[in-house]
Amino acid sequence: MKIDGTPYRTVWVDPDDGWSVHIIDQTRLPWKLDILRLTEVEAAAHAIRSMQVRGAPLIGATAAYGLCLALRADASTPALERAAETLLATRPTAVNLRWAIDRMLTRLRNTREDARVGVAYAEAAAIADEDVAQCEAIGRHGAELIEQAAGRHGRVNVLTHCNAGWLATVDWGTALSPIYKAHDGGVDLHVWVDETRPRNQGASLTAWELGSHGVAHTVIADNAGGHLMQHGEVDLVITGADRVTRTGDVANKIGTYLKALAARDNAVPFWVAVPSSTIDWGIADGIADIPIEERNAAEVTSITGQTENGSIATVRVVPMASSAANPAFDVTPARLVTGLITERGRCAANEAGLLSLFPERR
Repeated sequence: MKIDGTPYRTVWVDPDDGWSVHIIDQTRLPWKLDILRLTEVEAAAHAIRSMQVRGAPLIGATAAYGLCLALRADASTPALERAAETLLATRPTAVNLRWAIDRMLTRLRNTREDARVGVAYAEAAAIADEDVAQCEAIGRHGAELIEQAAGRHGRVNVLTHCNAGWLATVDWGTALSPIYKAHDGGVDLHVWVDETRPRNQGASLTAWELGSHGVAHTVIADNAGGHLMQHGEVDLVITGADRVTRTGDVANKIGTYLKALAARDNAVPFWVAVPSSTIDWGIADGIADIPIEERNAAEVTSITGQTENGSIATVRVVPMASSAANPAFDVTPARLVTGLITERGRCAANEAGLLSLFPERR
């Protein structure tokens, strides 16, 4: 996508030195666009853990490039395995992380040590390029839903939760890709943007993305979505996901489940946009089997923002004596999901629906 006319991906190899990896530091957005240069695997792991990069597809692509950086220092098999374990330990819920690492390991374990660096960079680049193509296709398939709603209602109001735009992928995004496609195609639409506490990825990242693209949007408190649905002000909900089971259960940013419940109660379609790399074919019961990351309580007890004088400050918002819990994700059962939007098309959120698009998984 473009920022002030400049095209960006979210992760790329420095074209000058040909090996260091660049990322956008998302912890600095929306106040400042900072580009970070990663030169070692530990820096890539920190970027994932600290959410300088976030979003399941982008986590996977960054981890793939992290292995490339590790192999530049030591291409031996023990070093490769250690680097993989370091990266796998960063974020437990997003399945794309393990998917990307496993794909890289499968390729590299069967490659001579003296050829591993070149092969690793080629494979990481392929992962990134495939993600761009998949997200663009998700946009095309999802835009049809928005266009259909426009035909019935005129202006379309879409509600989304967290950030599932191009910042969460290598480009285009998942949940926001259909919105960009529909907007660029001339559909009159407006997006309700959940703030998405505790890290405010909606208020800071989604709003910044949509504003940069010229898409009409309004930031709302997380708990306002149900009220808007009751009053007919939401035509459809589209979210992304960090993991989808083979039966259609969806793990996404905390608060997604509550939006799905409100949508069901108000007969609002609830769609989830995911590339195939986010589908975990080895899990059937999302509530029982998807690990839920518990993040630092400080994300709940404190909040960071821009003051009136333009400086960035972090303040505590709960009493000093109060503790806090911070589960980062929840699981929405498949029964509450209208359908899934993938790069191969749309389907019901169940095993039969997914297998109709991915028959090779039978």
